[in-house]
Amino acid sequence: MRQAAAEAKKGPLGCLANRLVASGDPRCYTDLVAELAVVIVAHDSARWLEDCIASVYAHAGDLEPEVIVVDTESTDGSADLVERLFPAVRVVRSENRGFAAANNRAARATDASFVLFLNPDTEIVQGRLGDLVEELAARPRVGLVGCRQLDATGAVYPTIRRFPTAVRLFFEAVGSERFPFRASWLGERELDQSRYEQETACDWTSGSFMLVRREALLGAGLMDERFFLYCEEPDLCLRIRRGGWDVRHVPTMTIVHYVGNAGLNEQLVAQDAFARRQYFEKHFSLVHRAAAIGAFASGHVLRAVVGGFDSETRPRRRTCSRAALRALLGRTPPFMAPPECAVSAPEPRQTRMRPIPNQPPAVSSTSSSLG
Repeated sequence: MRQAAAEAKKGPLGCLANRLVASGDPRCYTDLVAELAVVIVAHDSARWLEDCIASVYAHAGDLEPEVIVVDTESTDGSADLVERLFPAVRVVRSENRGFAAANNRAARATDASFVLFLNPDTEIVQGRLGDLVEELAARPRVGLVGCRQLDATGAVYPTIRRFPTAVRLFFEAVGSERFPFRASWLGERELDQSRYEQETACDWTSGSFMLVRREALLGAGLMDERFFLYCEEPDLCLRIRRGGWDVRHVPTMTIVHYVGNAGLNEQLVAQDAFARRQYFEKHFSLVHRAAAIGAFASGHVLRAVVGGFDSETRPRRRTCSRAALRALLGRTPPFMAPPECAVSAPEPRQTRMRPIPNQPPAVSSTSSSLG
């Protein structure tokens, strides 16, 4: 990874730029459009970022990706670390208005044909981004794909998901994932690990790795910024599917996702409940919404009273579930009040020239906006 990090300092378009310089091509002084933009939203993510970004370059394949890190008011020096170790990476310092808003800001800052939304607490360990993008380019009906993910222990993390329904929420609340049999109506997560070794259609996939075609993203209207955190992925995938695109799990690549590193966090559990209610209110009928809220609340009621199976975490689980119930039933946002509009007005685009080592200053060029 350290070697990959050193190579990354040459710039995401360094090899192409050097070829242009050698040939005397005037494009070496212009802003080159990458085929793939990798968007990483960082909030106090300094301990993860170096390995994450290095793995992107190490597994780029024939692509030379544009990497954009959106720092949402980190206090651990995340932005400074990226600027120091990866000067070719574009760092956007942003007010913390949530995960969706940060991703949208980066999506507007690029003209790439494909955008990979990648969590900072991940590392690519197998496959090449160039191969995955080439596969998507050859299949024009596929709008968004996820990949095979492992947790820190090496176990397959279930990222193939079904859309939530009141029935699925109820069975999850009563512990359906512990049942000795599997059925699609028992829960959102696909728990058959053999499914993760083959390509398959899915309703939605985890936002820790979502590769989306630009046309599908724009057609869906970007991410809904009213979701501060959680539920922005099923919402986006639902709108992409409604636009006629396919959403698929493609095991061409494998990443390690250090999921759950925050532990049992009361504010995050409450935010998950609040986002669930937002999703129900946006997509469900009045009757289905009431049933879904009741089903989801029932699981937290059980945990608020019983606390779960693990005696060590039982008190903490009770506290977290009580916070979730307050957020679910009292409509109190754990982080901030949602904005009125799904997508904020775009900020003015600033012309940015990618540096080419040891070359004269670039001539300014005008780039278009997504807005």
